[in-house]
Amino acid sequence: MILGEDFVPKYIVALTGASGMIYAIRLLEELLKKDAEIHLIASDAARIVIEQELAWDCQGSLAAAMQQYLPPGMIYYYDNTDIAAPPASGSFICDSMVVIPCTMASISAIAQGSSRSLLERAADVMLKERRPLLLVPRETPLNSIHLRNMLTLSEMGVSIIPAMPAFYHQPQTIEDMVSFMVGKVLDAMHIPHDLFQRYGGKAER
Repeated sequence: MILGEDFVPKYIVALTGASGMIYAIRLLEELLKKDAEIHLIASDAARIVIEQELAWDCQGSLAAAMQQYLPPGMIYYYDNTDIAAPPASGSFICDSMVVIPCTMASISAIAQGSSRSLLERAADVMLKERRPLLLVPRETPLNSIHLRNMLTLSEMGVSIIPAMPAFYHQPQTIEDMVSFMVGKVLDAMHIPHDLFQRYGGKAER
């Protein structure tokens, strides 16, 4: 496929009530820097976590809160109860969908195909249309139900990217660890970046 100069990558980014909202915000920042078109879905629980972890005021419009902290760009906001929104349809074409951070409840719903909310329906569309779906769970420890649900999704081609920062790049700050995880997500999305120093062990020639 030959892409024209006016090609704009399009991504669905969904936020749930898991801890780790800092990962989502950093991912949004990076996608906006690359002039991507973002379609954002946030659950009610995600708004609560944003307030608790980032100290943002989300009592009013989430869009208004985001616009205070994110760089300018193309972000379309959807209410998670709006199952008639464009991402609920298979005719809505996008490059990939990322659920970050992703609760075990959302993983369970997606694995079972319940489609009770826009987030769940959009993920179900990605599965049925065979489009890239990436989930970034943040939970520990994991029980057998969690593991079975993730295996079910993995066997369907879903990328499971647990929020597990590495230390071989010798992170010095929380930002370094966040950058590593977001970089791993961007790798899975096939988006170039320089967020962390890649492992470069010695090799013989």
